[in-house]
Amino acid sequence: KQWYQRRVAITAGNTKSNKTHFTKTPGGKLVYHYATKKTNISKCGDCKQGLRGIPAVRPVKLASLSKRVKTVNRAYGGSKCGRCVRSRIIRAFLIEEQKIVAKVLKAQASKA
Repeated sequence: KQWYQRRVAITAGNTKSNKTHFTKTPGGKLVYHYATKKTNISKCGDCKQGLRGIPAVRPVKLASLSKRVKTVNRAYGGSKCGRCVRSRIIRAFLIEEQKIVAKVLKAQASKA
């Protein structure tokens, strides 16, 4: 053990939620600081890229934030990225166009 470890009562359990380190205060005392877990950025459900505009905070803190902070003002905002939303809209539009073209071709074939 090092000299400073003997001066502070060590809590048991080096678990993921119990990470600590020693810090010297301005008064010269050695104290334990509990390290918070690293945060993960929210990811797009389709492409798994990080979502811009959504803060990377722990789930408990995310629950206390307002809806305005947790979302982006767009369809699927806060869940899908803008690129994926754009491709979904284009895909839906092209599928509808295909249906219309098929209907027109079928009508022309029945006329002839």
